[in-house]
Amino acid sequence: MQVPIHLAISWLVSYRLPEQRDRRLVTWAGVAPDLDALSLLGGAAAYSKYHHVLTHGFVAAVAMTAIATIFARQRGKVLLMSLLTFHIHLICDLLGSGSDWPIVYFYPFSHYEYFTPYGWPLASPQNAVIGIAALALTIWVGITRGRTFAEAFLPTRGDAAVVKALRDMYQRYRPYSRADFSK
Repeated sequence: MQVPIHLAISWLVSYRLPEQRDRRLVTWAGVAPDLDALSLLGGAAAYSKYHHVLTHGFVAAVAMTAIATIFARQRGKVLLMSLLTFHIHLICDLLGSGSDWPIVYFYPFSHYEYFTPYGWPLASPQNAVIGIAALALTIWVGITRGRTFAEAFLPTRGDAAVVKALRDMYQRYRPYSRADFSK
């Protein structure tokens, strides 16, 4: 599954947390497994060998959760949500990266590869539907709650601009209500 989808899903898990810092920590904990994609800098062979290995396991989950928890305001919630988003990422990768791309969950202690016969290719209708659904939900949250997953990587003013644009678009295209005709 692609990084923007991981980002949106992870943010959707955290959007109810009151502190932006905590939402960001949980969101990035859900994207952190893809740090091993930096192995691409070593070439296609290194990427093929190390992606889904180095940071797609329990050692990275514990490390990322510890880091997020240290910097969190609501430590208990961030700890649980970081573990959750990290593992949602792994499940999404098992299912949405093709049935022939394993996760080496217990690396470096074991090189056992976990596969699923139920996976689908990266470029698939399933991933497209999940991505569109995640985007639609983030738009809905943006309109109704006043924040979007853009807050994970933009300053507060940037996310506020995204929310304003979404609300302006919604107002422009929303259906008329009964109140509009009672005047």
